[in-house]
Amino acid sequence: MTSTAAEYSTRIVMIPPRGDIMFPTHKRTENKRMQEKGLFQQNVIAIIWDFDRTLSPHYMQEPLFEAYGVDSDGFWSEISALPGYYARAGVHVQRDTCYLGHLLSYVQHGRMPGLNNAKLRELGSRIEFFPGIPELFDRLDVLVRSAHYGELGLRMEHYVVSTGLAEMIRGSRIATRLAGIWASEFIETPAAPGADLSRHPESGPISQIAGFLDHTTKTRAIFEINKGVNMLPGITVNDMIPEEDRRVPFKNMIYIADGPSDIPSFSVVRKQGGLAYAVYDPASEEQFAQAVALQEQERVDAYGPADYQHDSPTDRWLKLQVKRIAERILLERKQAFNRRVARGPVHLDEGKT
Repeated sequence: MTSTAAEYSTRIVMIPPRGDIMFPTHKRTENKRMQEKGLFQQNVIAIIWDFDRTLSPHYMQEPLFEAYGVDSDGFWSEISALPGYYARAGVHVQRDTCYLGHLLSYVQHGRMPGLNNAKLRELGSRIEFFPGIPELFDRLDVLVRSAHYGELGLRMEHYVVSTGLAEMIRGSRIATRLAGIWASEFIETPAAPGADLSRHPESGPISQIAGFLDHTTKTRAIFEINKGVNMLPGITVNDMIPEEDRRVPFKNMIYIADGPSDIPSFSVVRKQGGLAYAVYDPASEEQFAQAVALQEQERVDAYGPADYQHDSPTDRWLKLQVKRIAERILLERKQAFNRRVARGPVHLDEGKT
């Protein structure tokens, strides 16, 4: 079996348990590689979730602040003031992500002593979710696995793409239901110059930002889901892959988020043929008005309350759209079959008049 995306095959082999991935086994040139069809079955329906105020009614960092006795309103007020503060020194900081460095300042100044990745994951178990999460995931999974779609082998996958903290999401009770997580991460003990990099990294309090997402780089994560970067080693987001060979076509995607900051992601998904849905906290008139404005501006296809319980408006809308996507996949599969199968001759019934 090959391990790079540049090596393709004349014989396609299915490798469990990822029933949608077709791994190549013989070498081909790069040019021929992109002519080969069927890298993926395109039988995945993906819901891509924002996290804060979409899946959870609060910012995910709330359990972290509670654990260390930090006033959350005070912390976020400081974050709001940081861009202006650093601008006085001629330094531009991103509003979406400057909170990460400020968390490290809290650790370094003893306000969050000993905070490490394991602690972040542990605190993730305390994150509160809107009603109906994660039960909604089960209902949608049952829907696509019904006998009606049995021949398709449909898969329902959920992703989180967030500017929040990956370790806290990994520790939350929805983590095992997710096919992938894109979020911000920390390094504990950085490698020293000349260090033996064959060894396991040393543990300790978080001290560096390993990677981050902001509201524009979220769109990169969506393209990575589209191309299957997280599922097949060797594929990168910059690889040229024809639409018919991408793992999750945009038209099989639903992007769900709560606010204007997600407009770049809404736009990418909708422009490519997917669906965008805005949610709001039912207890917030301000968030309701924001969701209405997003639809009025044609940023989203629909909106509804962040209530995911059975038969809620959002539950019903999602089930309807997932059914529509599944029906379209079924129709496309039948049409492709009819195009590729040349019907053989049949005997005429000479006894008919």
